[in-house]
Amino acid sequence: MAVATQSLEQLCINTIRFLAVDAVEKANSGHPGLPMGAAPMAFVLWDKFLKFNPHNPKWSDRDRFVLSAGHGSMLQYALLHLAGYDLSLDDLKQFRQWKSKTPGHPENFETLGVEVTTGPLGQGVGNGVGLAIAEAHLAARFNKPGHSIVDHYTYVILGDGCNMEGVASEAASLAGHLKLGKLIMLYDDNHISIDGSTDLAFTEDVGKRYEAYGWHVSRVADGNEDLAGIQKAIDEAKSITDKPSLVIVTTTIGYGAPNKAGTSGIHGSPLGKTEVPAAKQNLGWPEEPTFYVPEDVKNYFGKAVERGANAEAEWQKRFDAYAAEYPELAAEYKRVLAGELPSGWEEALKPVTEKADATRNLSGFCLNALAPAVPELLGGSADLAHSNMTYLKGIEDFQPGSYDGRNFRYGVREHGMGAVLNGMALHGGTIPYGATFLVFSDYMRAAIRLSALSQVRVLYIMTHDSIGQGEDGPTHQPIEHIASLRAIPNLVVLRPADANEVVGAYHVALTNPKRPTLLALTRQKVANIAGTSVENTLKGGYIVVDEANPELILIATGSELEITVKAAEALKGEGKKVRVVSLPSWELFEDQPKEYRDSVLPPNVKKRVSVEAASSFGWAKYTGDEGANVSIDTFGASAPGSICMEKFGFTVDNVVATAKKVLG
Repeated sequence: MAVATQSLEQLCINTIRFLAVDAVEKANSGHPGLPMGAAPMAFVLWDKFLKFNPHNPKWSDRDRFVLSAGHGSMLQYALLHLAGYDLSLDDLKQFRQWKSKTPGHPENFETLGVEVTTGPLGQGVGNGVGLAIAEAHLAARFNKPGHSIVDHYTYVILGDGCNMEGVASEAASLAGHLKLGKLIMLYDDNHISIDGSTDLAFTEDVGKRYEAYGWHVSRVADGNEDLAGIQKAIDEAKSITDKPSLVIVTTTIGYGAPNKAGTSGIHGSPLGKTEVPAAKQNLGWPEEPTFYVPEDVKNYFGKAVERGANAEAEWQKRFDAYAAEYPELAAEYKRVLAGELPSGWEEALKPVTEKADATRNLSGFCLNALAPAVPELLGGSADLAHSNMTYLKGIEDFQPGSYDGRNFRYGVREHGMGAVLNGMALHGGTIPYGATFLVFSDYMRAAIRLSALSQVRVLYIMTHDSIGQGEDGPTHQPIEHIASLRAIPNLVVLRPADANEVVGAYHVALTNPKRPTLLALTRQKVANIAGTSVENTLKGGYIVVDEANPELILIATGSELEITVKAAEALKGEGKKVRVVSLPSWELFEDQPKEYRDSVLPPNVKKRVSVEAASSFGWAKYTGDEGANVSIDTFGASAPGSICMEKFGFTVDNVVATAKKVLG
């Protein structure tokens, strides 16, 4: 079929297909199969349903679109370009190139119109659940009778790989429980993954699984041609208000490529010099020019700009009427969507006790002190709320019928929780936190990494932070976790020592809008230490006990600062000149000017000892060749926490003995 004889809808769909094909071919890298197969469903969604304004991509009441199958990123880039976003043909031609707006997988911080950073499969499903949660919460909080200022959908396109990943299962199960009716996912059911047919490893009935989760499930048997069927299925999904919806759309990967369609060979490789012209001939597309967009297609997609402007203008009228009747709520809505903290919030956050207490308890005090002052702060735990101390007292749970609630019950779903948190944060209007034991950060590491990459304000509250956890033994005692988390760029890791440092940690978490923060907190009680301060905690490292011209520097984090200060007192009693430095956050300390860092850790003082009940990995950065580490490089043991700490050498006597060896 020649271009001239194709319907306008076919022209639009084939334009999407071949923009993707040409971009992948030019880059000699990428995934053309998904865009070719999923183009019909994506076209119907973007043309008939998706509410957006290309000239204001951040309009708050836009629908959210997530490409969970992020390897098919050229599908999204083609749509963004055609719909009038700030993404030119030249940008498409720079697909997967240095500093381009079209990276290999969608990235929210690189490309306007991309809502979330998807790469690892299944993450986008969790992100979509988080986006839908945020919409439901803000609607419950701000909408009033006759005034719906928050009223949008979250649409997700996912693939077979997403449905194989456990993170998607965790998130989908939670979404079904929460009855998120404005979450609609389109499953590109093409039966192909990288290794070949999904029959090799994935033969379950996905639809029945989602029905068991509590989802509405429908099917489109011919996703290649049946545009009316796709539209009908999405219309039906929108009519179901008490369940999220999964539309299973059966497609052919690489549709139109005569020799490779329906095979794994088209999943992650360019079509090649012979298959590209064959596919274009097969679908009636000119071989030249590449990146061809027919005028009729430009004109048709161009209507999205006017349509989006009109939709936002209509919403603005509704918002103006809302603001006239509810001026304080309208101002509050603008504030939370801008990501600005309420005035005077700091007054709520003060050191909460002079008694010795676990830093997990001190964290709980801070959360509950902040809750009335920062109403966008919300979150929960992976079934450990009363161990993590994260429950907000006197505030409802987020559940069906009470979407204005701020306490979240994530169940034992750490990985799903992390992906959901990212979606909530990227939606805007919320500051989400999630909690579990530090050792289980392993289960959510991919989501934590994506928080850092996505530049979002997510707070991870991790308790039971060392062998001090005690009797549960080595399966529950983190050793290498803090070192591995410190290795993640743009993540702030804080291991506070006492009440002052916990308060400082919350200051850091709330005032860093483009960095996630992770708190590592104790189960055991710690004393408040003379010399700590909220203000200095913000610098990541500072002097707690000083001595003019020290010959030795002791550096500690968290619960070990207490024994380190006592060790310094003992050493001073023997005439040693000792400085004690608290280093709750390496990242914040490294952010300080060199002059400040050198004033805390003078380069000429090379006798140094670090004290941290965790792996020594990385500490050589601060202790150098002439220093030593009081650390633990084995797994822990099952015993009371105090016994574990003693047996593994976290005692005043051992710190003193180690210091003396360093001093020689």
